[in-house]
Amino acid sequence: MIRQTVFALALLAGLAACQTDRASNDEEGGTSVSSQTAGDSRIAKEVFGHIQGPAHMRPDPIGSYAKGCQAGAEELPETGPTWQAMRLSRNRNWGQPQLVDFLKDLSAFAATQPGWQGLYVGDMSQPRGGPMLTGHASHQIGLDADIWMLPPDRLNLSRQEREDLSSIRMDRNDGAYAVDGFSTAHMEVIKAAASDPRVARIFIFAGGKVALCNWATGDRSWLRNVRPWAGHNYHFHVRLDCPAGASYCQDQDPPPPGDGCADAQVWVNNILNPPPPDPNPAPPRGPLRMSQLPGQCAAVETAN
Repeated sequence: MIRQTVFALALLAGLAACQTDRASNDEEGGTSVSSQTAGDSRIAKEVFGHIQGPAHMRPDPIGSYAKGCQAGAEELPETGPTWQAMRLSRNRNWGQPQLVDFLKDLSAFAATQPGWQGLYVGDMSQPRGGPMLTGHASHQIGLDADIWMLPPDRLNLSRQEREDLSSIRMDRNDGAYAVDGFSTAHMEVIKAAASDPRVARIFIFAGGKVALCNWATGDRSWLRNVRPWAGHNYHFHVRLDCPAGASYCQDQDPPPPGDGCADAQVWVNNILNPPPPDPNPAPPRGPLRMSQLPGQCAAVETAN
């Protein structure tokens, strides 16, 4: 208990000392946060990607969705009444308590849809967040989760079945259109997620957003939270807002006004008729170093 208290005080001290720079952000990647851990040149994914358990501290999403860590993470149970966590070998079924509660709520709604027993939940975050060894620029602060497009017909999959089973692809023409299997039930589940006040963004392939726009009737305000993004054709990605009182969590800018349907159609048009390549593409970014993460992530790393 004494040692846990010491680490908690160390975290608070780091929080007080850390100053953040709010930079412009993109849809999927989040924002940049300055750090006071200058000199720590370790590659951050090699640090956080091997930690097996959470930091036993007060829950805190720290930094931005693509440059941060998390204290006090909660594990989504591997199996619940209306969900199963998939790919357990990755140890990525961790998140802030708000995310775990959200997934339980959404899975209960999904279980009301014809042919759905609930949800198969893909990657959330690592036990202490941070960059991952493989995949995902974001998912670093315990507020992101991938929901499989595959409707669960049973919730008693073994660990091995969860490694071997694949989700189903919902797009065609490289994401320009949705397949016929993109059903009313899929759209109801996505609508329920996007309508939840805890949600900041839903990422889905461009043709899926257009299909939702064509399907939606009545109040269309929830469509604003659904944004087209490449690579989201086997799953949709849920991102929560920073919880109230999370002073060192950096929200993404709100989506542009409106339902975003015209923007999604532009995405589709660019898929079907690609514009000329950028003659001056940005150079590839190297892996994040610990010195680039918020300073308090050092205390999260070393906590019990």
